[in-house]
Amino acid sequence: MGISADPVDRQNAFDEKNDLGFPLLSDPDKKIAKQFGVKRLGPLPNRRATFVIATNREIIAVIKSELNMESHADQALAALRAH
Repeated sequence: MGISADPVDRQNAFDEKNDLGFPLLSDPDKKIAKQFGVKRLGPLPNRRATFVIATNREIIAVIKSELNMESHADQALAALRAH
């Protein structure tokens, strides 16, 4: 699943354009971002991060990169394969 501060209609348009194949959640008040430590102060966008969460709810990897988004998917898959 993906989550961002974007409103639902913007996420729907993004999903339709990119055919993601997974649910997107909206966090406009950034409460979840704060809980995961990726919220920035004020109106700044959240930090980009990927959390790999096992079926037992354990966080098995955290991938952070503001510039290389392709590394998120590669590292997440590697973490899943190693788990």
